[in-house]
Amino acid sequence: MATKSQAKPVQLDPVWDRILREAEEAVRAEPLLGGVVHTSLLHHETLQKALAYRISLKLASSEMSEQIIRDIADAAFEADPSLNDAARADIVAVHDRDPACHRFLQPILFFKGFQAIQAYRVANWLWRQGREDVAQFFQMRTSEMFGVDIHPAARIGQGIMIDHAHSIVIGETAVVGDNVSMLHSVTLGGTGKEDGDRHPKIADGVLIGAGAKVLGNITVGHCSRIAAGSVVLEDIPPCKTVAGVPARIVGEAGCAQPSQTMDQLLSESSGL
Repeated sequence: MATKSQAKPVQLDPVWDRILREAEEAVRAEPLLGGVVHTSLLHHETLQKALAYRISLKLASSEMSEQIIRDIADAAFEADPSLNDAARADIVAVHDRDPACHRFLQPILFFKGFQAIQAYRVANWLWRQGREDVAQFFQMRTSEMFGVDIHPAARIGQGIMIDHAHSIVIGETAVVGDNVSMLHSVTLGGTGKEDGDRHPKIADGVLIGAGAKVLGNITVGHCSRIAAGSVVLEDIPPCKTVAGVPARIVGEAGCAQPSQTMDQLLSESSGL
């Protein structure tokens, strides 16, 4: 029997604890989902184990088995604790910013934007290990399954919310900061066939509206807003709102944290 000094310290994980409580409630409320909830959540000891399972379930194909993908994802989460921290921050971000999200378990089970970001994080870990071919396999399957195409070399922070997530494209040299929100059909792309550093750099706290295209090696300053359907071709200063094709500054951001308030209206209440 282990002595008090030998006992493993208790590690608090309020996000995972809440997910488990919600999972038990979900099974009681809808027994037909019991199998899904048990195999995806209640069967696992940690959030990262559950994420590895969900990633493997979604990305597996006749080309690469579920077990192989799960082993890779387990290795990534074990080797790089920042992936675990980012996943928790992403869950909280989705819950806080998406009015359709009422429980922490929803992103893991149902939201492809969250699932695609976690698959990207494993692919990015593979890329950083020099395992570029396997990383690009993950990219391919993520694109096929979720409609989200993120190059594994892109650098993406934590606290990311991608709402709906149809047709998201993020290029190889793109950088996305912390606490960024974007809606469907956003492109962070290049402007042609040039090589090298050619994709946008999105600072912390930026809100990117649906269908916006940000093209080239340009910088979007922190806590700025890009209106839906805009095409951004030039640097944006911090805390501004841009709109149009091509996008122009049309006012201030309207609040301190546009990515969290998710206010996409160009109105007097937004400071315009």
